[in-house]
Amino acid sequence: MLLSRRHERVGETTEVVRRDTPVTVKNGQPEGHRNIAVCSMEAWDDIWRRNQFLVQELLRADPVLRVLFVEPAVDVPYEVAQRRWPGRAGLRKVTTDGRLWALHPRKFLPRLLAPGLAERHLAHAVRAAMSELRLSQPLLWVNDTSYATLADQVDWPVVYDVTDDWLLAGGEGRALARLRQEDARLVNRADEIVVVSASLLASRGATRPVHIIGCAVDVQHLRTPRPRPADLPLGPTAVYVGTQHDERLDVQLCIDTARAIAPARLVFVGPNCLKPESVRRLLHSGCALLGPRPYTGIPGYYQHADMVVVPHSVNAFTESLDPIKGYECVAVGRPTLTTPVAGMRDLGPPVEVSAAAEFPARARQILAGEHPSRPGQPPTWADRADAFAAVLEGARRKRAGAI
Repeated sequence: MLLSRRHERVGETTEVVRRDTPVTVKNGQPEGHRNIAVCSMEAWDDIWRRNQFLVQELLRADPVLRVLFVEPAVDVPYEVAQRRWPGRAGLRKVTTDGRLWALHPRKFLPRLLAPGLAERHLAHAVRAAMSELRLSQPLLWVNDTSYATLADQVDWPVVYDVTDDWLLAGGEGRALARLRQEDARLVNRADEIVVVSASLLASRGATRPVHIIGCAVDVQHLRTPRPRPADLPLGPTAVYVGTQHDERLDVQLCIDTARAIAPARLVFVGPNCLKPESVRRLLHSGCALLGPRPYTGIPGYYQHADMVVVPHSVNAFTESLDPIKGYECVAVGRPTLTTPVAGMRDLGPPVEVSAAAEFPARARQILAGEHPSRPGQPPTWADRADAFAAVLEGARRKRAGAI
């Protein structure tokens, strides 16, 4: 199939022009077509992540594909306990053409009180939504292990997509035991497995073949000139872009770096999932935590940073990652300093690697010098989506042969 691609984002304008024969439609559905349910660990929102980029490219490449994007469930008991309204839930149309829908399910009972019931309820919600939307011949793409129960229930092709090894993130007790069980079930059940790093390739590929498909970047989006963000502090800045987790960030290193580069500011852009004590310590050291920003505005923070920093902890969990920010740094080309973590240490210019002990002093040296941009040539999401589409098709063929 030959397609011409337009580079607008899904949800704004998406146009794909076919150059082959038209699609045959029967009873309102493309005849013989196959659809996808994506059980994601992230919501479909303005903070774009890997699953959204891949879905966007798959929709561009296949003009009759339809996708149900399943967001993390609303934890009703937790929200009520925090005296918060649980918020919206249910189905919503993401694109005006009806090819992309999002499902925001609810979880009504704590897992501790009803082991397995929450997972069965989530599985039922996905199946009901697929039926309501008449998404025939579905494929199940699982990123959230909570849907291992759904994978066991259906005879659909299943692709298990592993992007972070949360088994190594310091969890304990029942939660860790549940994650281990769900992961093992999906490794056993999935027709195909995709991972993003060599670490995950070794762990999930120990007993069966798996595919490694890393992250990428929308180069044009990152390089289009943007004005300086109004909330970016005046004066020299060292900027970190991405979700902040205690499992990823070396908080003490961030504090040491903030003090070493003063009066320049260490600035964090992205969702803040840090512990309150970590937030307090960062703010006390002079860091600026700006919070989440829409994907449309992210290029401005990279382009107007005097330097980009990635002060990640070096541990088994970060070894499992393939950070999108690494490819973003290469695309924009601003001077970047990183600890020697997977997905960052082998990128080359403009990314410089430093051990934690020398990191603060080296950050100060970089800020004291010139700051030319040196863009590179990172992989694109279109390339990654082509590889992912081949895995999806392989899963369909395996499942068809097994039935």
